[in-house]
Amino acid sequence: MNEMSPSVGKSLAEIIASRQEKLAKIRAMGINPFPYSYDRTHTCLEAANQFDQLKETVTIRIAGRIMSIRRMGRASFFHIQDQSGRLQLYIQENKVGHQGYELSHLLDIGDYIGIQGALFITKTGEITLFVETLTLLAKNIRPIPIVKEKDGEVFDAFSDKEQRYRQRHLDMVVNPNIREVFVKRSRIIQLTREFLNGKGFLEVETPILQPIYGGASARPFKTFYNALDRDFYLRIADELYLKRLIIGGLEKVYEIAKNFRNEGIDKNHNPEFTLLEFYQTYVDYHFMMNFVEEYFRFIADRFGQFQLPFNDHTIDLSQPFRRCRMYDLIREYGGVDIRTLSTDELIALCRRNDLEVKPHLSHGKLIELLFGHWVEPHLIQPTFVTDFPKAISPLAKLHRDGSTDIVERFELFIGSQEFANAFSELNDPIDQRERLVNQSRLRDLGDEEAQTFDEDFIQAMEYGMPPTGGVGIGIDRVVMLFTNQHSIKDVLLFPQLRS
Repeated sequence: MNEMSPSVGKSLAEIIASRQEKLAKIRAMGINPFPYSYDRTHTCLEAANQFDQLKETVTIRIAGRIMSIRRMGRASFFHIQDQSGRLQLYIQENKVGHQGYELSHLLDIGDYIGIQGALFITKTGEITLFVETLTLLAKNIRPIPIVKEKDGEVFDAFSDKEQRYRQRHLDMVVNPNIREVFVKRSRIIQLTREFLNGKGFLEVETPILQPIYGGASARPFKTFYNALDRDFYLRIADELYLKRLIIGGLEKVYEIAKNFRNEGIDKNHNPEFTLLEFYQTYVDYHFMMNFVEEYFRFIADRFGQFQLPFNDHTIDLSQPFRRCRMYDLIREYGGVDIRTLSTDELIALCRRNDLEVKPHLSHGKLIELLFGHWVEPHLIQPTFVTDFPKAISPLAKLHRDGSTDIVERFELFIGSQEFANAFSELNDPIDQRERLVNQSRLRDLGDEEAQTFDEDFIQAMEYGMPPTGGVGIGIDRVVMLFTNQHSIKDVLLFPQLRS
């Protein structure tokens, strides 16, 4: 019979009370239901992989959580699960002893147990551990969701997305494939460090709490620093601090950092996210395009997969990434040369395309709005979009072709999503001061995402900053790409959710 069937129709309170009664019986047997440790010799996967060396003659010890129970007279079959996978157990009274078998009848799905025994194969061909000694490691009081499997198909899984995000611990128990996403996330971050360290970059740490936030166009989270008796902000970017290190003589620096932007939540955005930023002296955005392309191929090579399923497409990282100017792409997909249009004409064009035009939206933001509408849905294969309006790029150098309204900036798009943002970094302190003053004016007009003026940063730049290329890459989105996840929430262990 299925162990959970006696609980059918019972309320949660009744199930918890029943398990507490079992806990009391276990204690009455002189058994500590929460021991301090267990000396295991193998994981479930190791036991299965080494079956030919271990079978029938070698005693091993494994541990894990009970995921299913089938009782048949004086014998029972259990499945336990650890991080590596699952293994079947066979418990027989004349093997495990009277007390051991009595204990097995007080166990529930969700309990952690340790088992000692030898491996054999059942008549159905399943590798199984014949239990000699049974040890309870942690008693489950609150029942985990039931998962049923038949012919490889899963039924009654813990499938409600909202509930899974709120109870990630249960999500990982019931949907073990979810754990693999986060194992891969950890590997991607390790590989990112390996790639940059191998190129001679130095990993650094910059402040999370900042007296002046900057380096991006976003609203911040605000807090109060009691010891200093003043407002501080959670960083929205690392850029201005990392550039100070460039000015100080560190020629290649990077940081993998948690950033915080007080903005909307959707499938591509979470207010708390992980951003990689790196800066190198004496290079420009052309160098950084090649560098970013190499980075993505490095990750793909380590995973042995250059063709990736993502958002109902197959992304090919083996081919050269496309490179196109922003205005050319707008003309290609929108059919309009918007570089010649006035702000009023851009507003009218946006409204004709049913785009919301918020008050005080700048000329550059209007261009960005149309780009998002017309172009982004078509940027499936890796594409570097280059040469952005100066008005929305206050930290990037003017284009070397002499344009007064275009800067040397690129964004990388894959699967219609932005993955990277990079500049030939502005290092002229006079120009930088003027641009941040203009950003302050936009803030005064009501643009809450306009950048703040940072006098300390300007003064640091006045000491001299070498030519520099800088890049920001969204680590969460890189993980989404390499794990084929469609929402950023699926690559964050504990995403922020509305109440």
